[in-house]
Amino acid sequence: MVIRVNPKEADSIVRALEGGVVPKKGVRHLLVGRSEEVTEVITVLNHVSEGNSDIRFWVGDFGSGKSFMLRTIESIALQKNFIVSTIDLTPTRRFYASDGKAKALYSEIVDRLLTRTAQNGNALNTIIEEWINQLAAQVAKEQDISITTVFDPKYRQVMVNKILDVTGSFESVGLSFELAQAIVKYYEGIVTDDRMLKLNALRFIRGDITTKTEAKRELGITRVITDDNWYDAIKNLAELFARLGYAGFVINFDEAVNLYKLPMKQTRERNYEKILNIYNECKANGVNHLFVNFGATRKTVFDEQRGLSSYGALKGRLGSESAMDSTLINTNRTVLPLKPLTNEEIFTLLEHLTTIYNTHYKTTITLEMADIQLYMEEQLNRPGAAQFLTPRAVIKDYIEILDLVRQNSDTPVSTIILSKFGKNADPIEKDKDNTDDDIEMW
Repeated sequence: MVIRVNPKEADSIVRALEGGVVPKKGVRHLLVGRSEEVTEVITVLNHVSEGNSDIRFWVGDFGSGKSFMLRTIESIALQKNFIVSTIDLTPTRRFYASDGKAKALYSEIVDRLLTRTAQNGNALNTIIEEWINQLAAQVAKEQDISITTVFDPKYRQVMVNKILDVTGSFESVGLSFELAQAIVKYYEGIVTDDRMLKLNALRFIRGDITTKTEAKRELGITRVITDDNWYDAIKNLAELFARLGYAGFVINFDEAVNLYKLPMKQTRERNYEKILNIYNECKANGVNHLFVNFGATRKTVFDEQRGLSSYGALKGRLGSESAMDSTLINTNRTVLPLKPLTNEEIFTLLEHLTTIYNTHYKTTITLEMADIQLYMEEQLNRPGAAQFLTPRAVIKDYIEILDLVRQNSDTPVSTIILSKFGKNADPIEKDKDNTDDDIEMW
C-alpha cells in the first residue's frame, strides 16, 4: 500500500527517527500491526467524550513501542477534539511527594497541553482566551451589544457570573472555585490591559504560585495547588475543558519505570496508592471526561517486590502477567501488552519508511523486496539479536541504510547492507539508554 505523506510530516518523522525518538507528528504513517489497539483507543475516546472516564496501561520492554503507542493515542485524541498532555515521569515528577515533586508533575502536565489547533504545547492561555471570547459572544448576543463592548468594565459582573455558572456546576468540587477566581482575574487582565495580572492568573493555574501569601496578594485567592491537591485540579480541568466544547482530557504518562526505580519502599507505595486512587476514580466514573494512559515495563507492573503489583490493592486490579503472553486478543483489558511486530508487519513498516524518507530528501530510492528481506535477515542473524534487537534499533538502522544508498547510488543496495550487517557485523548489545532494570539512588 502506497502512503501519502506531506513534506512537513516527513521532515518530523525522519529527524526524530534518526535521533532514535518517537516523532510528534505523522505517527499515523508508522502505524503498523496495531489495528486492534487503535480500535480500542477510539472506542474508549468515544466513551470518554460522553462524560465517562478510563485508564489503560500499555506494557512492553525497552524499545517495544510504548512511547509510540502513547503518541498514537495523542494523535487520535487530538483529531477527535480532545485536549492532550503527554509527559515522562522522572525522579523529580511523581504522583505523591511532600517536597514539590507531585506539584511539579501537575505543572508539567499543564505546560504540555495540546489541542487540535495548538500542537506545539503550552496551549493553556489559548484555551482560556478562546473560552472568554465564547462567553463574550454569548453576552453580546444576550445584551444585543457588540463583542468589543462586552469588555467594558461595566459588564464585568455579567462575565464573572458566566464564568462562575460553569465552574460552579462541576461534579468534582476540588479547586473549582479557585480555578474560577483565576480565570476571572485573567478576564480582568484583558479588560484592563494588565499583562501581569493575566500572567499571574496563568501561573496559578499552572501551579507556579506556591504560597498562599503570593496567591492572596496577586490574585485574592486563598488556596494554591500543592502536592496534596494537584489531582483535584486535574479533575477540574477535565470538566472545564469539556464545558469549553472539547471532547475531554487525555493524559499520557510515559517512563512509568521511574516509579519502579524509587529506592524507598514507603515512597513507592505512596505513589502506587495515588495511582490506585486514579484507577478507582477512572473505572468508577468518579471523574468526568478523563482518559489516563501509562507506558510501563513488565517489571513496573507485575514485579511483586517493587512494581505496581507489590501494592496489594493494585495487584488484584491489574491481572496476571501470564495473560500478557496469551495468543488470544482482548483489548478490553486495563493492562495491554504491546506484542512484537511480525516479520510481515516489519516489512510493511520499512516500505512506509522508504516512502517517508524519499519525501523528506526529495529522492526516488527504491529498495526491492529482496533488499528489505536481506536487511531483515542480516539484522536477525546478528549475535545478540534475540535478546537486544528492538523495533527502535531496526528503524534507526534502516534509516542509516537509506542514507548510505542515497549517498552511494553507484553501489548495489545488497553490497551496502552486507557491508554493515554481514559476517563482520558488530553484535547487538544492550542499548545504553536502556536503564529499565537499573535501580538508581536519588
